[in-house]
Amino acid sequence: MKKFSSLFLVVMSLSVITACDDDIDKGKIPDEVELSEEYYTGGKMGTVFVSSSKAYKQAMPAIDQDPALFQQFMRGERLSDKSFVTNEGMGYSGLGPVYIRKSCIACHPSYGGRGQRVETFDTNDSKNSYLLMIYDPSKPGLPLASQYFTGMTQTRAVGPFKAPIDEHGIQLTWHQYVDEHGNKYADGTPYSAGTSYEGTLIYPTVAVSQDAILFKDFDMSKHAASIEATIGIYGTGLLDAISDEDLRAEHQTQQARGYCQGVIGNDIDETGLNPYYPGKHPGRFTYLCTRATLDNGPGANALWNITNVTRPGRTYNYITEEYARVMSEDKDVQATLGQAAKQIFDDLMSKALTPEMTQEDYEAFMVWHRGLAVPAARNLDDETVQKGRALFYNNGCTACHRPSWTTRNNYKPLPAISNQKIYPYTDLLRHDLDMKEPGRAKICRTTPLWGRGLMKVVSGHGDMLHDLRARNYEEAILWHGGEAKQPKENFRKMSKEDRTALIRFLESI
Repeated sequence: MKKFSSLFLVVMSLSVITACDDDIDKGKIPDEVELSEEYYTGGKMGTVFVSSSKAYKQAMPAIDQDPALFQQFMRGERLSDKSFVTNEGMGYSGLGPVYIRKSCIACHPSYGGRGQRVETFDTNDSKNSYLLMIYDPSKPGLPLASQYFTGMTQTRAVGPFKAPIDEHGIQLTWHQYVDEHGNKYADGTPYSAGTSYEGTLIYPTVAVSQDAILFKDFDMSKHAASIEATIGIYGTGLLDAISDEDLRAEHQTQQARGYCQGVIGNDIDETGLNPYYPGKHPGRFTYLCTRATLDNGPGANALWNITNVTRPGRTYNYITEEYARVMSEDKDVQATLGQAAKQIFDDLMSKALTPEMTQEDYEAFMVWHRGLAVPAARNLDDETVQKGRALFYNNGCTACHRPSWTTRNNYKPLPAISNQKIYPYTDLLRHDLDMKEPGRAKICRTTPLWGRGLMKVVSGHGDMLHDLRARNYEEAILWHGGEAKQPKENFRKMSKEDRTALIRFLESI
């Protein structure tokens, strides 16, 4: 236990006040208090003591202490909030020609939260943060149908252009699942006892009708579709600050043992894309760890490919060549634009489009994205939470949900978060949980657990896992199979009191 002075706690409190003075957890940080380092899930410079509905939108102390960075952070926040439009010459213009959502917050509600499980795939529904993936189930690695579709399939378009897939042809179906134990614990208690869905487990499948597909020569019967919910983005700057060497060392440690041997993300050549660390790095972002650094990761790419808003360095559309060809040959598009096929194709595929977003706005957006703080842990000294922590550690959960990392020296984009001990509870590697119908995310990144206990407060729901099939922590654990089957079975055999304690611990971090 470390004792922190009243001066330090006042500074911490002031940093929270700067970000959002009406959301301080008043009374949670007295003038003098003993706090273990585990309360500071994002380290001293990346943690805020806020547990209200705005817990995921706070600036790190590392941002708050620098007025220039804080100004950029607020400018970046506005970019994440605003819906882009098609009208030229207006603020936040540049949407399309095809797109996935109109804004960042449409995919990441509550500033880094996630949407909830829905029954219908409708991107106009503010609850729905699902992304659609079209892939080849017959090939190793389940590759995307990238000749036709972008990595995250676009289902919206700005006229006269047409979307690659008409959303009306996407059918999302939720199925009941009964495991080998009849959805009951070893003591006979049904799963999720006391809820409206007691004794049930569910999973989704996705069907896309052939008629909904723009490309007439694309055979949907030879492909598959799946959904992935967007990932919370608070704390991603801290994950970015973990060194490549430490990530590779974790992978090597797992390969040397006989269980839970995670798959490391592919090294990705990022020369020219990352101004801070050009070269090759192991992937750590996205469910499949396809992105290695934040500068070529989910936020930097999404701001462009979700909306198709161009910027310096990305002066081209996020589309496939096949899409450009089909649109250039479309008679309606030709008539509306008054252009021949070649001109339409050349314009769509141009690598020298006029930037629709300034470099200054993009840099401010990245300060916001990198600078989102992690909420502090709560109630760690509670007796039940302490019991749950011991169960979590002793049950083997930390084999994949590695509790802590230390950020690297001289993290250039934001030096103040260098050398911070953080508690994200992830190994940033991929594991096979052998779930029923997992879709393309069969071998999936270990989800960071920090801040998840506030999901209901922030987002109004507790839906979890890559496709939100788990409706609470309990179901998330019960869906663990494959490499994590033994810890799941241990959980099933625990007493109700112990199960409750373990979940209380998860809710506290």
